[in-house]
Order: sequence, then structure tokens, then C-alpha cells
Amino acid sequence: MEAEHLHHLLMDLVRTAEFALLEEVFPGRTVSMSQLFALHELDHRSGISQRELAERLGLEKSSVSRLVADLEADGLLTRERDPDNRRLYRLQITEEGRRLHRGAAGMLHERYGRWTAAMSPAERDGLATGLPALLRAMREERTDG
Repeated sequence: MEAEHLHHLLMDLVRTAEFALLEEVFPGRTVSMSQLFALHELDHRSGISQRELAERLGLEKSSVSRLVADLEADGLLTRERDPDNRRLYRLQITEEGRRLHRGAAGMLHERYGRWTAAMSPAERDGLATGLPALLRAMREERTDG
């Protein structure tokens, strides 16, 4: 497959998935995919630092600082200074943040089921083989470079 064609497919996938999810799960709210990924991380690893969140999301510290400030302003997380290291903030997801994350996760699982059910067995097999291979190559390049 030609690299440019794959590029367009991946861009279309990200845009389509983002619009399909965010408009329905968060009506009347502005929530980015980065914010949703942050809520996911915090729902599973509450109490991590902003630096750890930046590493887990693969984002710059300054971007995560803004992202965390926005989530805090929306009441989706709290941040407190680490008593052992006052330079660090520890992040805790709020009940509202947990509710939003779990609603999104449930909807995504339901949608993935519908989307894959609409595919042929050969298409599902191809996706199940190709996507992990692409992710592996992307991760290897990220850690090598």
C-alpha cells in the first residue's frame, strides 16, 4: 500500500472516530481526544504526576499543563502538590471525570462491535494483523528516534 494512501486513510480514521465519539458522548461540552486519553490514564492510574501523564500520553509537558488546567476547570480532575516533592502535582480523577470516561469507553466498545460486525471475516483478520504491525513500527520509530 502506498504511503500517501495510508496517510489519508489514517487521517480519515482519526477524524471520523473523534467526531463520531465526542459529539455523542459529550453533548454541549468541548472535550478533545487528548483530554479523553488523559481521563483514561487517570481512571486507571490515579495519583500520577503531570510529568508521568505527559510521558504516558506522549505529549510535551507544556501541553499537558494546559490540558490538566482545562480538565480541572471543568471539574474532571483535581491536582494537588505532592507532599514529598512540592515541585510535582498529583492528579486525581473526579467522579464526574470517571463517569465521563466510562461512558465514553462503553460507547466505544459498543461501536467497535458494530463497526467490526459490518466487516467481512477477511477484513477483520486483515485489520487484526495490520493494525498491531503498524503500531509496532510506529512505537519502534518513536523509541529509536
